[in-house]
Amino acid sequence: MSTPSRRSVLLGGAGALGLAALGASGLARATAAPGAGLAAAPGAVFNLGVASGDPYADSVVLWTRLARNPVAEDGLGGMPPRGQVVEWQIAKDEKFTDLVRHGRTWASPESAHSVHVEADGLAPGTEYFYRFRTGSEISPVGRTRTAPAPGQMSDLTMCFASCSHYGQGYFTAYRHLAQDEPGLILHLGDYQYEYAAGANEVRKVLGPETIRLADYRLRHAQYKTDPDLQLAHATAPWLVVWDDHETENNWADEVPEDSSQTPGAAFLTRRKAAFQAYYENMPLRRTARPNGVDMRLYRRLAWGDLATFHMLDTRQYRDNQACGDGVKANCAERLTPTRSITGDEQEKWIVDGFNASRARWDVLGQQVFFAQIDLTPGAAEGYNMDAWDGYKVNRDRIATAMGHSAVRNGVVLTGDVHRHWAAEIKETYGQPDSKGVGVELVTTSVTSGRDGDDNPNQAVLDENPHVKFHRNRRGYIRTRFTADELRADYRVLPYVTKPDAPVSTAASFVVEDRVPALNPA
Repeated sequence: MSTPSRRSVLLGGAGALGLAALGASGLARATAAPGAGLAAAPGAVFNLGVASGDPYADSVVLWTRLARNPVAEDGLGGMPPRGQVVEWQIAKDEKFTDLVRHGRTWASPESAHSVHVEADGLAPGTEYFYRFRTGSEISPVGRTRTAPAPGQMSDLTMCFASCSHYGQGYFTAYRHLAQDEPGLILHLGDYQYEYAAGANEVRKVLGPETIRLADYRLRHAQYKTDPDLQLAHATAPWLVVWDDHETENNWADEVPEDSSQTPGAAFLTRRKAAFQAYYENMPLRRTARPNGVDMRLYRRLAWGDLATFHMLDTRQYRDNQACGDGVKANCAERLTPTRSITGDEQEKWIVDGFNASRARWDVLGQQVFFAQIDLTPGAAEGYNMDAWDGYKVNRDRIATAMGHSAVRNGVVLTGDVHRHWAAEIKETYGQPDSKGVGVELVTTSVTSGRDGDDNPNQAVLDENPHVKFHRNRRGYIRTRFTADELRADYRVLPYVTKPDAPVSTAASFVVEDRVPALNPA
């Protein structure tokens, strides 16, 4: 089997990947007809692509899911109700002449025929290629890499994204992200949305609002048919965390949103189904396998001595939103010392990680706005109760720990708000000379919110002098970590309601080593 070269995959896009690996596959058809990506090719079983994730210095997770008909209503991908043997290979070259590991695993109907292989015995800081086979069918080829070994300070290009609503636009941002050739990709939540199809959608969302396990499986499968998303998954290892829409809008621990279709105890049944489908469809280690209504998603990953990524879960352990949720002024409840967005155990885990840090950069990969931001211009102060502002004391404890621990450079990465923002994290907001303890980079959405506009939101920027940038366009953020600095490029697309938008850089910032400030580049 001939496979694509590294450059042909990245520059040729998903078409190059799909055509080389599967011939006239559903992936290739989807590339020829943007947004189609729904019909399975006769006999094809790897219609959902491949992915890798959670790279350690000696191992990485390899993922795929078998689906002859990805959009079958039962969520099982048109697969028979029996297990299937799947072989896997990982090599140092894209032609698989230098094979380093291989094996067999089992894809069962109980896990929607998903496959999670923890390929170990690998060399640190090394690029690999991988693929799967079942019967006579061979998957597309994916590229991955292991993390550098402890003590190494290798530069890293990392891209991160969030909020990809299938019905509100084309996933062109994922294609551009892949073509930036990152060594690591972070997804910070709202990978898929629970809603049923709405009016005037750009692409048709299939199925009802996701409540049952079959609904969530179908929704994940439909998203995975997108060729640009498949390309991004096949380009580099991913680190993923969820936000709310993978389950339900603005849920908080065991509390559904007020308008939930699953109030009370029914929400826990829904949560269990959502967690199961999320695990099935993401390149996660077995430590993240759900246990009933619980799933341990927060975890830590070291990239040599350059960076430590602390991936947080700000949904599963939080108190319910204060003052009825939304943007509220004069909400005393948000100041309650015992209120938590992380839960006590996860907060201790974060602080312990800060105190033990040996990394040049400590990076929190998480979901909602961390820095204080007053969203109501004028004398009144309006804060988002779903963000860390709704859990002020919890936020301030972690910010203080970031500034008074072994952390050398603190960086918070955020999604959720469908806009690009850049902010400096202060010990005390409202005091211009307050100590800076870190920076926050907030990525806009991949598609959620549709095309956006060029409103500069100057009134909010004026209200928050520690916030340095805003842009209401879709896109992602590309970062470059070195021993001396972090560079962040805010990548934007002019539209997502049509396919094949170009990409540009709206702004760039540099953070120097030991200087927690955003410098325009």
